[in-house]
Amino acid sequence: MTEHLGGDVISTGFDVPVEPLRRAAHYSGEPGSIAEARAFAARFLQQLKTEWCAVPDPRADGELLLLVSELVTNADQHSNGPYILELEGTDSAVTVCVYDSSSALPRRYPRDPERVGRHGLEIVDALATEVTVERVPVGKRVRARFALER
Repeated sequence: MTEHLGGDVISTGFDVPVEPLRRAAHYSGEPGSIAEARAFAARFLQQLKTEWCAVPDPRADGELLLLVSELVTNADQHSNGPYILELEGTDSAVTVCVYDSSSALPRRYPRDPERVGRHGLEIVDALATEVTVERVPVGKRVRARFALER
């Protein structure tokens, strides 16, 4: 941003691009890890509200925590090692990435209200604006972009 005073151009210092807020946490898969990941995401969202002046939709808090729960639960249940939760956000969206050691890609099952379980990716798809899955050198990364405003 630049101010013009009497024909002179004075830099205000706000013309530097602002980086998104980024945080990461590592989990061992011990009991309580999923709850810790939810708490981590809740603190992250609060920090976005404070530092980025984010004003999310009233349902965003619960929906983001549900999305994080589904992704870390899948990593917890289907990998043989620790997993990493990365969050990146601005005032309009949060990107949730979960890395785990399993190279098996998640599978989305056809809708079946009679089926018990295996609805995780279906829930993530319903909440996220974009979901990508890719193999990485030591497993896979599942990335979901979540809009704070609906």
